[in-house]
Amino acid sequence: MVADSSSTIAWLITATALVMLMTPGVGFFYGGLVRKKNFISMISLSFIAFALVSIQWILLGYSLAFGSDISGMLGNLQYLGLNGVSMNTGEAGYPPLLFMIFQMTFAAVTVAIVTSGLAERVKLSSFIIFSLLWTTLVYDPICHWVWGGGWLASLGAIDFAGGMVVHISAGFAALAIALAIGKRAGYGQYSLEPHNIPMTLLGAGLLWFGWFGFNGGSALAANSIAVNAIVVTNTAAAAGALSWMAISWYYGKPSSLGMVTGAVAGLGTITPAAGYVTPLTAVLIGAIAGIVCYKAMLWRIKSGMDESLDAWAVHGVGGFMGTIFTGIFATTAVCSYSGLLEGNIHLFTANVIGAVVVTVYAFIVTYVIAIAIDRTLGLRVSEEEEYVGLDLSQHGECCR
Repeated sequence: MVADSSSTIAWLITATALVMLMTPGVGFFYGGLVRKKNFISMISLSFIAFALVSIQWILLGYSLAFGSDISGMLGNLQYLGLNGVSMNTGEAGYPPLLFMIFQMTFAAVTVAIVTSGLAERVKLSSFIIFSLLWTTLVYDPICHWVWGGGWLASLGAIDFAGGMVVHISAGFAALAIALAIGKRAGYGQYSLEPHNIPMTLLGAGLLWFGWFGFNGGSALAANSIAVNAIVVTNTAAAAGALSWMAISWYYGKPSSLGMVTGAVAGLGTITPAAGYVTPLTAVLIGAIAGIVCYKAMLWRIKSGMDESLDAWAVHGVGGFMGTIFTGIFATTAVCSYSGLLEGNIHLFTANVIGAVVVTVYAFIVTYVIAIAIDRTLGLRVSEEEEYVGLDLSQHGECCR
């Protein structure tokens, strides 16, 4: 069924609003996980990320991601300052200007996810510089490779709503910046417990809600693919929540925090496959995501890495798995693609290559950016500022 332009426009406007809500959702999710003295700072980083990316995307980012292809690597500058991006409905059934802002919300939430790796110790001025450089040098090129007609798209890799573009890039970037910035003071010596778990549960609820626009909107039409994407999104989230809860119960207590983290793991893992797999497959994908991401978190803790809020374990590992699962489980019963189970080894191989290359690129370039900023401007606050807390030292505010 082909949707008319008015229904498509209405759905994409709605989806844009839903995805926008995910950025403060990340802030609330992360904010509840940090100590009280860094609560305002953690939420603020997400809002700042949204504001920065909103301007960067209009001035430069959209053109780098979706401008005419240059050797498969980057878009040209034809849309610089949104030059030539029309507000009128085109052949696709929606205005290019609407597609631009829909994609902008993806870029913003990706930067917000990366803040996991520098929680409770980043200098605000350095975060601003990092965000602008990271969006320009990491997110925009990867977005072009996959969605803008770049080399991964030409290779045959598919990513429905951001397994590679959003989750692998953000998760492995968070790990890289955590290694570059160093551990929080006192990490491994005394408890750094979350101060407000109900706030994290609220953030998870906003993310789950917003994800319907994130995945459903990526159909770019009000059609059956959008419906399937929403159904499998909810299914994988539910399966992830239950499997994480079950395995954590086996090892101890079935915490509410673990349950919602499992839901986010299921959401991140289904994202690249949402337009290509059936609801029953989504149950399997979500269940595996909850277990594997939980194990990844335990490994990260055992290894002593202070990737504070587990974007790597949840988004990075989940996005990587989901990209591979897409190459395995994509089915012509839902879409025009067939995966490995239907005999298409080419799609599977292309997605494996895409997952590995995006992982390596995001990690290395992020680490280089972080080290460069650290050696010039200083990436983290002073020991005294960290002790006082970022709410006071960076914002002059406190949470009472």
